[in-house]
Amino acid sequence: MTIKETKLNGCFIIEPEIFEDNRGYFFEIFNAKTFNELTGINVSFVQDNESKSSKGVLRGLHYQIGEHAQAKLVRVVKGKLLDVAVDLRKDSPTFGEHIIIELSEDNKVQLFIPRGFGHGFIVLEDHTIFSYKCDNFYNKAAEGGIIFNDKDLNIDWKLDEREFIVSEKDLELPTFKKADL
Repeated sequence: MTIKETKLNGCFIIEPEIFEDNRGYFFEIFNAKTFNELTGINVSFVQDNESKSSKGVLRGLHYQIGEHAQAKLVRVVKGKLLDVAVDLRKDSPTFGEHIIIELSEDNKVQLFIPRGFGHGFIVLEDHTIFSYKCDNFYNKAAEGGIIFNDKDLNIDWKLDEREFIVSEKDLELPTFKKADL
């Protein structure tokens, strides 16, 4: 397993070591001891979630605030998407900056997103299955979000906006400047 920190402090790309032969493949999805040794972060996941989406589905940008903030370890089981993490930590030197990474069933790359980040993704292939672990339980009263096309964040979602499939709830999210962070 290779772990590389992104330009956003505490946000890591995890590339597994994949063992393949004529029977198929095997790889370790997560190892807490290795993760802690390579990142200095001791994380304990308490909730796993999975979604299936069609091409063009855009989910996000979502986050949990306060004591309900969540760190996430995200990956694609089937298909392909662009994953976006936005640093929402006001005391961070990269506050308001984001990264975009392609996650797919082929590359098997994962992204660790620490607490205090917004998260979203856009699906690039039909029938994409997205899986993620959270280190804190979801709390509806603590949910927050930022509109996906915020001019200040200037995220390049790579697809034509006319192809986007966005929930009504996500279309009503506030801008970065008006979000409750």
